[in-house]
Amino acid sequence: MREIGLTIGLLSISNVFMTFAWYAHLKDLSTKPWLVAALISWGIAFFEYMLQVPANRIGFNVLSLGQLKILQEVITLSIFVPFSLFYMKEPLKLDYLWAGLCILGAVYFIFRGNMANAGS
Repeated sequence: MREIGLTIGLLSISNVFMTFAWYAHLKDLSTKPWLVAALISWGIAFFEYMLQVPANRIGFNVLSLGQLKILQEVITLSIFVPFSLFYMKEPLKLDYLWAGLCILGAVYFIFRGNMANAGS
């Protein structure tokens, strides 16, 4: 269980860096040439990878590859929605709820074998 908590924590922090690397330049560097934005984004992404790689290695000890990927998608949406609302000042859309429900369905299907085994 410790490995899963550590994986979630590292992936969450990693995802904050990833989200800023991928999208913050749209707001903060929109007047700069795209090459400048790409280089700055790569610099930010370095820190993402320094957290993401160990997180995936730790998580792969206790989760399947599919479970690790779906976990990452849950974290991505959990980070992206507040980023979109508060940093990028995008309006709240009902589509975020629908996307979240689809991800919950993915979580159910990818982890359901583990849930059945946990009860025995």
